[in-house]
Amino acid sequence: MKNRDAFLPVSREDLEKRGISQLDFVLVSGDAYVDHPGFGHAVIARVLEHAGYTVGIIAQPRWQDATDFKRLGKPKYAFLVSPGNIDSMVNHYTVNKKIRSEDAYSPGGRAGCRPDRAVIVYCNRIREAYPGIPMIIGGIESSLRRFAHYDYWSNKVRRSVLFDSRADVLIYGMGERQIVQLANALRDGKTLADTDFDGCCYIRKEVNHNTDYVECPSCEEVQEDKKAYAHATRIQYEEQDPVRGKCVVQRHGDRYLVQNKPAMPLDCDELDGVHELPYQRAWHPMYDAEGGVPALNEVKFSITYNRGCYGACAFCALTAHQGRMVTARTAESVVREAVSLTKEDDFKGYIHDIGGPTANFSGLSCDKQKRAGTCKDRQCLYPSPCPNLKVSHRKYLEILRRVRGLPDVKKVFVRSGIRYDYVMADSDDTFLKELTKHHVSGQLRVAPEHVSTRVLDTMKKPAGKVYERFCQRFSAISKQCGKKQYTVPYLMSSHPGSTIHDAIELAVYIKNHHLHPEQVQDFYPTPFTLSTCMFYTGLDPITMEQVYVPKTPEEKQMQRALLQFDKPENYKLVYKALMQAGRQDLIGYAPSCLIRPNHKRRK
Repeated sequence: MKNRDAFLPVSREDLEKRGISQLDFVLVSGDAYVDHPGFGHAVIARVLEHAGYTVGIIAQPRWQDATDFKRLGKPKYAFLVSPGNIDSMVNHYTVNKKIRSEDAYSPGGRAGCRPDRAVIVYCNRIREAYPGIPMIIGGIESSLRRFAHYDYWSNKVRRSVLFDSRADVLIYGMGERQIVQLANALRDGKTLADTDFDGCCYIRKEVNHNTDYVECPSCEEVQEDKKAYAHATRIQYEEQDPVRGKCVVQRHGDRYLVQNKPAMPLDCDELDGVHELPYQRAWHPMYDAEGGVPALNEVKFSITYNRGCYGACAFCALTAHQGRMVTARTAESVVREAVSLTKEDDFKGYIHDIGGPTANFSGLSCDKQKRAGTCKDRQCLYPSPCPNLKVSHRKYLEILRRVRGLPDVKKVFVRSGIRYDYVMADSDDTFLKELTKHHVSGQLRVAPEHVSTRVLDTMKKPAGKVYERFCQRFSAISKQCGKKQYTVPYLMSSHPGSTIHDAIELAVYIKNHHLHPEQVQDFYPTPFTLSTCMFYTGLDPITMEQVYVPKTPEEKQMQRALLQFDKPENYKLVYKALMQAGRQDLIGYAPSCLIRPNHKRRK
């Protein structure tokens, strides 16, 4: 059992034991307190502690009144509010807007431990407890709602969360750099209104203080006009670069939402430092009676190697949150963490993952990014790899080799996503051979998402033939190693651009390749992605061309059912979809057919 005193304070008793009369900061989290680098609240708190500040944690407070928010007293400088690792609305509701029965980030997996729109609710309760107290909001929920945004759950465009929460500053992206800058400014006697840091959003009455900014359509314009919304999305998307990006402002009534350009990502040494802070790598002992916090089990024996992703898929929020510039940790830091894992009492010899958003990215995509940032008018991998793309797996391979060579390590798996198009762009097969031989447990999960060219184009994903070549190469190498191993594809239904014919094309592919997807992800329109803009407006914000969007519940159900056409409970939906599409050729007894005839209906 972990020593309770080694965790950050969570109660008045903890403060008394430590001789703390007043904390510098109080961090309110929508997740249960897990002191592990995979949990955002732990990272921010430990970074502040390392910078010399005292921090307490109020995890999953009761929000029905302000009582719980007074648990640790009034902080000297500010309250920090993070709704958790997952957006509170995604945490609560399925894509069909049904309430989820479990929450992996709560004790015992219990649902209902945080409110809807947690950042707004928490901030309003803090204002009740301590009127006028400075507040800084951050985390994925705040980050992706920093501009006026389409809200899938209410089916309307809401204003920036900075206005609804009445917070003073919104930190977007990975906030280690910004939180220390803000803390130092408060320590030096400044108010949050006096600060103006990169990677932060503010509310201003005027924007004359900044001469280099771009203004996007106002909140009122994007609420009334979908073309204006798409135009605003493109401006916001194009400026998400810490080198060439400009400040973006958006009028909300008589005030402005000001987003300063993104903060520079941490360098290798800084990222090493963040991951080597004194985390307890455990849930707080107060959760032991409920069996702990399930989300920790997924990451306890995994190592985060990098952050950022230049894959830039249209449906992914990473571009807006972590950015397209990749930073990877040093081999020495990763090995030190692996050695520390082997000393855990419940370590069984297996490192479950060494990866990140995209496991096989190890740094900037090209040398140009150092001086000019990421390209504004093209991507690194879509529609094909850029000629300037640096393709090398050497650094990642070195780490995998060193960790799997440790005395107490039996096996190192790679379970976070790899970009198969990046693998195929590498003229050296060494990585794929070693991945296949040493780091796969029978199944390699990859994310082609679809096979239809039209859908892949809206997703900004590579052509299906690249995935085919990868599968063939992986299969051939597996046979050479004497192993029966398979690729397991992640597939997505009802993405913008996908007609019922595209869904049928994917179903036929699944049939012909003898796949049996156990899980299919319906497209989930979360804030601040290009795909969500397409879903709401019917326009591709980059090209302003019309995009077909499956929106009716019935069509979405049919598209999803087609991807699991062999399940008996999906028969009626698949039959109806094929009849509507005029694809009766896929109903019958031939090997190419998806389903058999509906004899009851014929009778």
